[in-house]
Amino acid sequence: MSAPRSEFLRIRGLRFHVRRLGAADRPWLFVLHGWSDTARTFEPMLAPLAEHWQIVVPDLRGFGHSQWSGDTYWFPDYVADVDALVAHYCGSEPLCLLGHSMGAQIASLYAGLRPERVKRLALLDGLFMQDMPMDSAAKRYRGWLDSLARPPEVKRYASAEAFAAIIGRLYPRLSGPRAEWVSRRWSRPDAGGGVTVLADPIHRMNTPLPYQLEHSRAIWREVRAPTLLIDGAQSPFVLATPTDLRQSILDCFADHRHEVIADAGHMLHLDAPEATATLLREFLA
Repeated sequence: MSAPRSEFLRIRGLRFHVRRLGAADRPWLFVLHGWSDTARTFEPMLAPLAEHWQIVVPDLRGFGHSQWSGDTYWFPDYVADVDALVAHYCGSEPLCLLGHSMGAQIASLYAGLRPERVKRLALLDGLFMQDMPMDSAAKRYRGWLDSLARPPEVKRYASAEAFAAIIGRLYPRLSGPRAEWVSRRWSRPDAGGGVTVLADPIHRMNTPLPYQLEHSRAIWREVRAPTLLIDGAQSPFVLATPTDLRQSILDCFADHRHEVIADAGHMLHLDAPEATATLLREFLA
């Protein structure tokens, strides 16, 4: 089994950074990170799987060491990026697909749009977006136009330790050395002696279009792959989602299994890497 390694390739006009784990003669497993995350934070959870899988973990556009788009990020582009990355690495071979949070949304849409390509689908603490009222459209459009004229600035901190303190406040389960470990994978040293966050600040702008859940439901109903959904019992997204809504989302997947990890929040790959890997290893096998 080879050590984790980085590759860079040009896909759809942007330069992508991809982490590779596992042996080249194993089946394919693609992993998609969440909003403001990077590929490298998944490696502790993926290490137990690398013996059996050829694992591809891209930094999504505008995150980590992948290129910034220089413009607004449209959600369908993430799905198109995955389509191109899968074609580059797998050709016509089927693959297993794993996504966390925003990556779970991307993975679930890809699995419904390319059902013949995905043989197993695993979704970590994702698919919690709820309908936005359509009467908010004008307000969202105006806000988007205004933000284009005054885009947010790149986030910088005095040190990795200072950034770790912010991460610890945002994610109370990540504190001390663990938060600093994450901060060094979410940032890079800058010329001023501090660190710069590895995320295009444009990601912090709201998009103009209100999210409509039924668009996603229509695609999820096309998924043919057995699907494992794992949630963290202490995830704020789980706690904020009505039970009937969550069940209606699960029911879109014809062949699904739902697991909840009791002592974990939203960041399952960081809060409970061993328990999550155990469920994944059993399911993917």
